[in-house]
Parts: sequence; structure tokens; C-alpha cells
Amino acid sequence: MTNPSTPDGSRRPLIAPFPLRIAPGIVLCAAIAVLAYLLQMAEARIVGHVYVADLVIAILLGAVLRMVWQPGDLFWSGIHFSSKTLLEVAVALLGASISFQTLATAGLPLVIGIAVTVALGLVASYTIGRACGLPVRMAVLVACGNSICGNSAIAAVAPIIGATGKDVATAIAFTAVLGVVVVFLLPFLAPVLEFSQTQYGIFAGLTVYAVPQVLAATAPIGAISAQVGTLVKLVRVLLLGPLVIAIALVTRRIEQKDAPIGTMPLKRFVPWFIIAFLLLALLRSFSLLPELVIIPSVHLASLCAVVAMAALGLEVDLRAALRLSGPVTVAVTLSLLVLMAISYLLIRLLGIV
Repeated sequence: MTNPSTPDGSRRPLIAPFPLRIAPGIVLCAAIAVLAYLLQMAEARIVGHVYVADLVIAILLGAVLRMVWQPGDLFWSGIHFSSKTLLEVAVALLGASISFQTLATAGLPLVIGIAVTVALGLVASYTIGRACGLPVRMAVLVACGNSICGNSAIAAVAPIIGATGKDVATAIAFTAVLGVVVVFLLPFLAPVLEFSQTQYGIFAGLTVYAVPQVLAATAPIGAISAQVGTLVKLVRVLLLGPLVIAIALVTRRIEQKDAPIGTMPLKRFVPWFIIAFLLLALLRSFSLLPELVIIPSVHLASLCAVVAMAALGLEVDLRAALRLSGPVTVAVTLSLLVLMAISYLLIRLLGIV
């Protein structure tokens, strides 16, 4: 088969079909994801807990590989597809793991307290980030990761605010490192702050970034702490949907400030994957989503997320990202300390025993 000719007689280059163009990059990212998963399994066996999740390992592996090897043109279409589209698919499918009944279980005063803590944490973290000299997008990512649920929040918000792969990788990397430190040190605060198991569970659920990390941080204190901490953490995760919608509304309005709201399509306000996330969460909450669908959806979301993180790592110039290490470290650390202070005050104000 010959290449078709242009009007001037020259040959047009053959363009491979889209699936073939993205396949090499996806395979590369998937290979990194598999290695990250194996390293996470090894970590769990050696130390007994997952302190550094496969999401973080995948980003680090991708970034390190990029330092020693520059992927050729053959791979970039698939890498970009993985870092954007697969990440959006992962966020959408996470809705299948969310049930709004968790809100009712926690009780109204505590739910309101968690929402207020998250809101104050967002404002404080963003303000600290900007004061430390972080760019607006990076400050937003750090604030969302600190106040909601670490990696998942950063990954969900990044496409909406137009954050670069470097921004995402930097925010996740430093948030993850601090998250591991918190898991190790937080149990020592329980006797210092004179917390009961319930109080410590709430404190851990409000301050630790990821659900597995909450379990790791609360297990040494007791089963009640682990149960309460997980519940509070899940309520925190539920706030991701409203947060992302709010950020999308603000972002779109700023981008199109001259356009009346009524003339702007819904998808310009709320990205498709957030609509899908909320729809799946609603179906799950009303028991309209079969277990046969829920379990594969959760596993597929996890797989897509790890592959997407590998792609983000490959898109990062690690040397450039490390130049931001000082300000990001200060911003993330101060943000977490403020969140801890707010959480402590909430527990005392609600009179939880």
C-alpha cells in the first residue's frame, strides 16, 4: 500500500490508527505500574504495612527512568494518554467505592465538624503555600492533598486546574513522604495529648492522608481507634466530590468570566469524570450497583491510577522538580501542623470522649 499523494505530488506520511499510536506508551507505563505493585507487595511483607503506596512508587520509578532514559516519539502519545485519560477514568471509577450512607453513620455533628475542618484546612494550606512562594496551581494541589485525601485529591484536582505533570508529581511525592513520617510518629501523640481511643481515631482520620495509612497509624492504639479513624477518613474522602465541583465552577468561571453562566454547558463547569464519579456513588448508595460491578470497578480504578502515576513520573524532569523541594516541604509540613491543630480543637469543642 502506497502513501496517498498531496496536491503537489508529494507523499503524505502514513499515520497509525490511534490505538496503535498509544499502545507503546501504555505498555511502558503498565510495566512500571507492575514493578511498583511488586515493590509494594515486598514492602508489605518486609515491614508488615504499606507505608509507601504503589501510586507513589510508580511516580518515583517513572521519574527516575526519565532521568536515565528519554522516551522516544514512539512512546509519548501513550504516555500523555495515560497521564490524562486513564487518570480521569480512575477518578470516575472511584465513585463505585463510595457510599453516602457513611455520612449518616458518622452522625451530623461530627460530619459538620469534619467538613469545617476540611474547609479551614484548605484555606490555611493554600495561604501557607502561597506565602512559601508556591505557584497558584501547586498551592491548590498541596491544599487539596493535605485537607482531603492526599494522592487521590491531588490526582482528581490536577486535570481541572491544568496542573502539569511536574506539579502533580512534586505534590504527591512530598505529601507521600510526610504521610509516611506521620504514620510512624502519630501514635506517640496519643498519650501526650491524653486521647481516648475514640478521640485518637478521629484525630488520625482527620490528619492522615490515605485509608491504609490511617489503619497503620491507629492499629497500635486499638481496634476502636482503627474503626473510628477509618470512618472519619471515609467521610473526608466523600468531600472530594463537592470540592472538585467547587474548584471546577471557580476555574471555569474565571476562564470564561465574560460568558453568562446559563450559556455555558455543564461539561465546562464539571468534567465528565466527576459527573461519572457522583453517578456511580449515587448508584452505590442506593444499592443499584451490583457487587459484580463494584469490585472490578474498584480494581480497575486502582490499576488505571497506578499506570497514570507512572506516566506522570515519565513526564517529570526530576531535577527541575527538586528545585521546588524546599518551599514544598515547608508548605506541606506547616499545612499538616495547622490541620492537626484544627483537628485537636474540633475534638475538644465537640466534647468527644
